[in-house]
Amino acid sequence: MSLIQTSLQQCPAATTAFSQFLPSPSSHSSTKHSVRFTVSCCLSSSPMTSVNGNIDMQSSDRNEIRLGLPSKGRMANDTLDLLKDCQLSVRQLNHRQYVADIPQLSNVEVWFQRPKDIVRKLVSGDLDLGIVGLDTVSEFGQGNEDLVLVHDELAYGDCRLSLAIPKYGIFEKINSVKELAQMTQWTAEKPLRVATGFTYLGPKFLRENGLQHVVFSTADGALEAAPAMGIADAIVDLVSSGTTLKENNLKEIEGGVLLESQAVLVASKKSLLGRKGLLDITHEILERFEAHLRALGQFTVVANMRGSGAEEVSERILSQPSLSGLQGPTVSPVFRKIDGKVKADYYAIVICVSKKQLYKFVQQLRAIGGSGVLVSPLTYIFDEETPRWRQLLSKLSL
Repeated sequence: MSLIQTSLQQCPAATTAFSQFLPSPSSHSSTKHSVRFTVSCCLSSSPMTSVNGNIDMQSSDRNEIRLGLPSKGRMANDTLDLLKDCQLSVRQLNHRQYVADIPQLSNVEVWFQRPKDIVRKLVSGDLDLGIVGLDTVSEFGQGNEDLVLVHDELAYGDCRLSLAIPKYGIFEKINSVKELAQMTQWTAEKPLRVATGFTYLGPKFLRENGLQHVVFSTADGALEAAPAMGIADAIVDLVSSGTTLKENNLKEIEGGVLLESQAVLVASKKSLLGRKGLLDITHEILERFEAHLRALGQFTVVANMRGSGAEEVSERILSQPSLSGLQGPTVSPVFRKIDGKVKADYYAIVICVSKKQLYKFVQQLRAIGGSGVLVSPLTYIFDEETPRWRQLLSKLSL
């Protein structure tokens, strides 16, 4: 008995639908059968959907909030690091399991998935929030209006989706997409051959840039070798530093960047409006992210400065625009006991400064009387309200 027949015995409802397609025992063993079908299985009353060949349970009536995170690779590690830096450590009891939690966020399940499946499951409603690259959202979300960018700059996973062509041969003097489109070589009989894993963004981009005769081949890795092997004329792929392109005699051209990408926090609009507690959880995650990211590369500088009063010291500091900090210096008296009396002839100054400006800042501070300068990195900077939260509420018409 065939494997299909054995399986169908467990599901009578499906057996009838398939019986007309199954080969009879007397059929010749070399006969090939190609069957396309849909199964409605009686083993579960819950509705099911197929996502890229994988059967997933729909769970619109669930109470848990689901956050999708990348399961492998550098993006996965950097995402876990970001959450940890925001005091949101993911607790995974078994590294072979695809589900975990975040103790600081009640009623939140973490699901480790492939990035493209995170986007697909946000659209299907199986996930509520997800962290992936913007390129993945754009490729697999395909402009779906239910996908809402909650935070579009998580400061890691930086890359660009770019068109690249060989430096040699007929492409040697081609330096822009416009020049590529004007090449007379491309015809219906001999189209431009492009290798890419971005089968939505790639064709869309080239079509919008006037390339009519193009054929695409799909591939996931080592695309840079395709032109040299003679199986493609150009590639559309993610580029970080561009070193791999150069080492394979490929070049990016003017107007050839399809998308600038980095990690983003994305949500299902339908879930945000309908899932109980999701807006509050999203607000907390967003505030933690914003506070941490704003503090990156920022330092607190504390120094003592002699002066006749807090206002006089403040005026001296503010006479140097670069010493103003985020909103201005904090100036407070430093009390000392002099000749048996408590006096304040020094003032403590607290100012925030960026890492890039730190040394120049300290030099200027010492030039106007600062001493005993202490420097420490900032962990968080909380605003009165994060602008991205207001933007999200606007997107939701709330």
